[in-house]
Amino acid sequence: MESNIVFNTDFESNSVYVMKIYKADVSKVWDYFTKSELLDQWWAPKPWKCETVKMDFRENGIWHYAMKGPDGEKMYSQLKYGEITEHRSFDGLSAFCDEQGNINEDFPASQWLFGFTGVEEGTKVSVNIHYSSQEVMKKMLDMGFEGGFKMGLNQLEEILKNK
Repeated sequence: MESNIVFNTDFESNSVYVMKIYKADVSKVWDYFTKSELLDQWWAPKPWKCETVKMDFRENGIWHYAMKGPDGEKMYSQLKYGEITEHRSFDGLSAFCDEQGNINEDFPASQWLFGFTGVEEGTKVSVNIHYSSQEVMKKMLDMGFEGGFKMGLNQLEEILKNK
């Protein structure tokens, strides 16, 4: 099962489905998706780093963070949390923004749903991402989203292995 990641794109529904199994229990994996000091360790694909500006993990709360590049460049994003079911799932609206958290209206937000399921091997994490249009989805994929997201998920696997 090592570092196997399912990454399916569906252009008819403008969505991406990602699934990975971690050899760790649900509560531990959940923490790595919901606590900023843990997210910052793996969310950005190396050599980029994730830096949380602020995080309020609750319904309608916001995770505002920056992806910091090796040359000091910063790209800001935020995830506005929707429904949260402790240790099971949470969803949110992801958008690019500036340092102050003002949404970049040129780039429509995407809807994310994270699911956590206990399985024999540990925890199955599934991520469903829905884009507003095929154009937006294609733009994200062209920007290297698949490779970057997979790298982040594998970085989390390394961290969990050493815990």
